[in-house]
Amino acid sequence: MNLTAAQAYLVLNALPNIGPVNLRRLLAAFGEDPVAVLAAPAKALEAVKGVGPKTSATIVGWEQVFDLAREEARIAKARAKFVTCVDEHYPAALREIYDPPIGLYQRGDYTFDRPGFAIVGSRKTTLYGQKVAHALAGELTRAGFCIVSGLARGIDSHAHQGALDAGGPTVGVLGTGMDIIYPPENLDLYRQTAANGAVVSEFPFGRRADRQSFAMRNRIVAGMSQGVVVIESDVAGGSMITARFAGEQGRQLFAVPGRIDQPTSAGCHQLIRDGATLVTCVDDILAEFSYLDGLKPQRIGAQAELPVEDEGPPMAPTEAKVMACFAGGAQLGPDELVGLTGLGISEVNTALMMLELQRRLAKRTDGRYEAT
Repeated sequence: MNLTAAQAYLVLNALPNIGPVNLRRLLAAFGEDPVAVLAAPAKALEAVKGVGPKTSATIVGWEQVFDLAREEARIAKARAKFVTCVDEHYPAALREIYDPPIGLYQRGDYTFDRPGFAIVGSRKTTLYGQKVAHALAGELTRAGFCIVSGLARGIDSHAHQGALDAGGPTVGVLGTGMDIIYPPENLDLYRQTAANGAVVSEFPFGRRADRQSFAMRNRIVAGMSQGVVVIESDVAGGSMITARFAGEQGRQLFAVPGRIDQPTSAGCHQLIRDGATLVTCVDDILAEFSYLDGLKPQRIGAQAELPVEDEGPPMAPTEAKVMACFAGGAQLGPDELVGLTGLGISEVNTALMMLELQRRLAKRTDGRYEAT
């Protein structure tokens, strides 16, 4: 089969058990010519460091492994494209990392002409974390950045939405193939992101999420960004992997502090102890970028400060008793509050209603309540 260079990149990118580092080595060994890699005999392939008989057999017999015509049809049907590492609109910052993907599937017309900034964090968010993500994304968008995140539940979703609400582009990096929306409730956000920026993935159609794919996704999130801010993460969260990649790739690393007794703040506090810049407002981020004057950012509207606690009006005794149960970021339902307070269900429901009216509590989609 006579392949174009673009088709050869698409094939190489999709072959199983060949990582981006070995792909880069193969391309370097064959004069950056992907067609020559696919046409090479097994012995020549195995002369490249890291390439063994299993890998060479996959490359030589690629037509038995990968259906190129079907993949091209899927790309066309999805109104997507495959951007190779030599294309003009491949993210420039991503080329700088040690193991960049040799190509990206992309939906959306964004050309990566703004510096990227990643906002990542926990899927199990508090209202505080959601507000911070939305506010910082909006301010950074107005300052000239493109917000990059993983289109996941929680902080990622609120970061993308903050960028969209500010009228700017945003980029969602998937840990799956382009045809798999995960989580499924983010379908509308996926569509908005593609319409106003881009959704990208290095994985072929049909690839489902797993531990490895999410880690690979996180390296791209950090790699296409000038800086990364972590908002709410426990010490073993996926955002800590993104933070590690940011450090390895020489990116600016930031973290937003939270409650000292809340597990989803523990990772952020660890990052701050280890040298990440503490963020209390958007200017803490902007001050770190010496090239900012060159961006000539257009600051629109007032600066977004991080949410602060408001004591509000005095509480009735039953309200205070219920409110005390939410210390430390607890998320509780009426039945749990009955057990914790010793109050009757009607007293608890009345207290919850009053606390919600006072905007001390907010009701979550799962029926539980959380301090604002």
